[in-house]
Amino acid sequence: QVQLVESGGGLVQAGGSLRLSCAASGSISIINAMNWYRQAPGKQRELVARITRAGSTNYADSVKGRFTISRDNAGNTAYLQMNSLKPEDTAVYYCNADHFLGTTWGQGTQVTVSS
Repeated sequence: QVQLVESGGGLVQAGGSLRLSCAASGSISIINAMNWYRQAPGKQRELVARITRAGSTNYADSVKGRFTISRDNAGNTAYLQMNSLKPEDTAVYYCNADHFLGTTWGQGTQVTVSS
């Protein structure tokens, strides 16, 4: 199985930056891709960014040019660097791993952007 632990959320002013981390443990060799989702109050959870085992990345249109997903060389930790944050980026951010046994979610970390 795979376990995920997120960190790095917090309160930031508009225009500021935050970096989220997602540490994977357990059977990390079976992970195909790691993703960041977010869910704002009253809204559906949405995919923000994705990085595959091969290193390919994808982003939601709303964050392109502002957010960058990456991972460490060992593939144990995924990061989401968030720059030029906007109040509409306020949400709970969840790390997610797609793997051969299914999918695993982290517990979520709150990001609040004040105007």
